[in-house]
Amino acid sequence: MAVLRPYLYSENAREQGAFYARALRGEIVSIQTFGDAPAQYGQDRDRVMHLVLKACGLTFYMADSDRVERGSGLDLTLEFGTDAEAEQVFGALSEGGKVLMPLQRMFWGTMFGRIEDAYGVRWQIATEAAGNQVEA
Repeated sequence: MAVLRPYLYSENAREQGAFYARALRGEIVSIQTFGDAPAQYGQDRDRVMHLVLKACGLTFYMADSDRVERGSGLDLTLEFGTDAEAEQVFGALSEGGKVLMPLQRMFWGTMFGRIEDAYGVRWQIATEAAGNQVEA
């Protein structure tokens, strides 16, 4: 069995990680800088080498990078058990970004919407299929 962990490169992993911690009601559980590594890494000592964020029952990894290029070939999808959870996260992640598709009830019965956040990461926010959904 494998576990998929998104690894996001950022021009400012601390800032972006803090944004996701707030938006997803999670927490940054650890940050390692290049200053924590042996000297041969030769990077700015304060830059983030590895950040661990826990949110929505998932683990996300992040690191600083000089050049970040986002593409349109990948969305991160978060599926929630209630409309209220989906609406809260959709609103929080869209702050400073752009809504690609408003969160709305779809013909297949779930809530669904797409966002490109302020850091250029694309997200799909959805609810579980009808019959599996538990309202708060």
